[in-house]
Amino acid sequence: MRAINYFIVVEKHKVEPKTVGGLLITDSVDQENRYIKATIVSTGTLVEGLEEKDVIFFDRHAGHSIRWKEKLYHVIQMQDVVLVE
Repeated sequence: MRAINYFIVVEKHKVEPKTVGGLLITDSVDQENRYIKATIVSTGTLVEGLEEKDVIFFDRHAGHSIRWKEKLYHVIQMQDVVLVE
């Protein structure tokens, strides 16, 4: 699987649920963090400054999910990346 143009395929990092007063706060409920941490799997030919295996942060509302060979990935655009670790 390869990304094309300005698209980037990433694998999201698993987030450990936090507890607040004994309640579990899951990733989908945690509004405190606007950005998601992920590792780049593939970059499109027009993406500059990013490479495979870079760890990035991107807006949680960006892109869409895709299942490939029983694994879940996320497809975003270059403009959605806000930070490279």
